[in-house]
Amino acid sequence: MRRYWLLFSQTVTVVLAIYFVVATLQPQWLKPHIAALALADANTSLQSDTADHSHAPASLRAAAQRAAQSVVSINTTKTVRAPYANDPFFQYFFGESPNRAQSGLGSGVIVNEDGYLLTNNHVIESADAINVTLNDGREFSAKVVGTDPDSDLAVLKINAPNLPAIQIGNSEKIAIGDAVLAIGNPFGVGQTVTSGIISALGRSHLGLNMYENFIQTDAAINPGNSGGALVDINGDLVGINTAIFSQSGGNMGIGFAIPTKTAQFVMDSIIRNGRVIRAWAGLVSDPLTPELAEAAGVKATSGVIVTGVLQGGPAAKAGIRPGDVITLVGKHQVQSVGDLMSTIAGLTPNVPVDIQMERHGELQTISITPDVKPATIRNPR
Repeated sequence: MRRYWLLFSQTVTVVLAIYFVVATLQPQWLKPHIAALALADANTSLQSDTADHSHAPASLRAAAQRAAQSVVSINTTKTVRAPYANDPFFQYFFGESPNRAQSGLGSGVIVNEDGYLLTNNHVIESADAINVTLNDGREFSAKVVGTDPDSDLAVLKINAPNLPAIQIGNSEKIAIGDAVLAIGNPFGVGQTVTSGIISALGRSHLGLNMYENFIQTDAAINPGNSGGALVDINGDLVGINTAIFSQSGGNMGIGFAIPTKTAQFVMDSIIRNGRVIRAWAGLVSDPLTPELAEAAGVKATSGVIVTGVLQGGPAAKAGIRPGDVITLVGKHQVQSVGDLMSTIAGLTPNVPVDIQMERHGELQTISITPDVKPATIRNPR
């Protein structure tokens, strides 16, 4: 037995000695096997990573690809007359000053396969020529169907059939915290997609236009993005990117978009009538604060408070008074001043609608018949 044990121990010692010598003097003899094992492990890891990536639930790739084909770049040119060009005294001393061409840049969204586009009014305002570049590189000359400075929206038309129209989503179903993508052509670098969330809803009193009910987002929006698309995780349009709050001229995480509810109303009205026909109630309202609620003697915590009523207007005829708190127009819940203005503007003129309000702590429902908004009347803000 001792003899066999000595033989075993000597064999193990010799094998280990040989392995040590080979590993020290000729290590490459052992590498093919090790490399094969490493390659197999790497392949297994790569396959696992690929499988995980293809099923990544957080990816917004599908939404970006679906919506990007409907977003276009808009280039405008307009002639700017030189100062004092018609002043004989100036011309006598300095000669005639030639006019110069000024170019502009923005974005737009294809909303109809027949060639209708939505963009901002300030993108194409006073333009002499408007050129649209599609995502596939094709270029077309566009004509203005109609504009609405009150909402800063414009509808364009290009002659191109079977265009990739975007799917218009419901901006009333979005909520703070929802993921969104902003698509446009910032600074003219080419189509760009940025992501973020909805930071706030119903932003107003910004001094940008009359009907303010903006979606606020932290998705990067920069000059050139105006008129581009704000889309949800399905690639559906929920807003038209319009403006940013910035002290430097670039993105600071505060961007604003016009909800599709407003954009759809403006677009349909312009295409159908050539202009926007809005309803009008003839009242002025402010956000409902605890101090105003206490002063008016109401228990409501949401809605807007009426602070002025135009004599002889639809609101006055319906019996609405200053101090009333409006909470519901038709079936639409009123959350802000901009919300109330947009809701009333979207009503059909001369068709009665019920308004729910609170007066001195009591809920009341009255019927109001809105009129057509006069072109010369500017709703006070």
